[in-house]
Amino acid sequence: MIEVEEKSMETLFNRAIQQADKDKQTKIASYTKRIEATDPLHFFEAAKRLNKNRTFWTSTADDFFLVGIGNALEIVADESRFAVTKKEWQELLDEAIIHDPYREEGTGVVALGGMSFDPQCEQKSLWKNFQSSQFTVPEFILLKSKNNYYLTMITVVTKNDYFDDFINKWGQIHELIHIDEVTKFPTAAVIESKHEIGISKWLDSVQKAINEIKNNRAKKIVLAREMRVKLDKQAEVSVILKKLIEKQKNSYIFAFEQDEDCFIGATPERLVKIQGKDLLSTCLAGTAPRGNTAEEDKQISEELFHDEKNREEHEYVVQMIKKSMKSYCTDIDIPAQPVVYHLKNLHHLYTPVQAKLKEDASIFDIIEKLHPTPALGGVPRDASLAFIREHEQMDRGWYGAPVGWLDSNENGEFAVAIRSGLIQGDEVSLFAGCGVMKDSDPELEFEETNVKLLPMLSVLEDA
Repeated sequence: MIEVEEKSMETLFNRAIQQADKDKQTKIASYTKRIEATDPLHFFEAAKRLNKNRTFWTSTADDFFLVGIGNALEIVADESRFAVTKKEWQELLDEAIIHDPYREEGTGVVALGGMSFDPQCEQKSLWKNFQSSQFTVPEFILLKSKNNYYLTMITVVTKNDYFDDFINKWGQIHELIHIDEVTKFPTAAVIESKHEIGISKWLDSVQKAINEIKNNRAKKIVLAREMRVKLDKQAEVSVILKKLIEKQKNSYIFAFEQDEDCFIGATPERLVKIQGKDLLSTCLAGTAPRGNTAEEDKQISEELFHDEKNREEHEYVVQMIKKSMKSYCTDIDIPAQPVVYHLKNLHHLYTPVQAKLKEDASIFDIIEKLHPTPALGGVPRDASLAFIREHEQMDRGWYGAPVGWLDSNENGEFAVAIRSGLIQGDEVSLFAGCGVMKDSDPELEFEETNVKLLPMLSVLEDA
């Protein structure tokens, strides 16, 4: 990584052009500048006129927003996807020429993307636009971190480029910033119909999973299902994001556009966060609905905390994460028991995990160890995944898989893509799953998935 200290954009890009000529290959150049306050959602909506793929990420609790526009380059991997992605990301950084005097989380070279839940599952046409592992380095990135705003331009530079080309691109995006001030959100689409896909077969698969567990071939199996929603017109991604931000506090809200499709959601479940060598992960398993009154809500919360099935399900996640961390971390700190985490529609059992990342370890090493957690796959991992491949009626695609971002300053954060949906024009596929245990009841598990569909469904219905 070559870090350029000079403030001049011209110095940076002329150096990149000279280096490309000298090395006889393209170079990645990144320029970050602090800018005036810019609303991330309006910026996202205004960017629609550029006809480029857009990416959106926010941690609402941290007042942290990333909006990516366009595609400077991609890291795509299928075989050995964690190792390949880790290697190509590091090679990219080694060759990049970067002007980033701020070194904030989310400045410099930034990649956003995700992975499929299970690369061994046969990919269905539903997910044709999403690769097994796909990370985009956008052409432009808007960062809002509390009251600070930054704009980054990342571009592939060749020896034949001219500085005027970069000035024009920078001017184009600055025009977009000013357009965003007057941008109005479009009218939301309205739900016309909902189709529950294969309910009877799904209930049968839950019973088969219960039998599998009772016969000691597994301890827990997570099964997911799909609901297909028809809208009266094409879905407006910015409107859905706005509603999710308003309704789903303390969640990670994301949108990844790929051509005509968009994977979108509001997940409460962090997989891993890295700040330098400081690591934070989350154990989130065990679910109950919110009550209609404060008294009922408190009672449900207490019942969840003391519920044997949910506590056992949660403990599987805690022990798995603890075991996974040992290979790549030191100073692992995990509380002895969970707390109840309150969301708009749901209660969850929650345990935070803190650790120090070893010197030679990467965020991709941690993701590979953690995914899928028992909360999304089951226990033991191999047996539960084999059952899911055989009996689940859908290709999960990116649902339930790691999505997130990382930067050239050794920061990054990934969440588990639950409470999510795949937008395809005027239709949306919504996904939800449940953890099947030996004393599960198929009808009750079905009701749990209905509760988990609410965060996305309520936003669409609210329109």
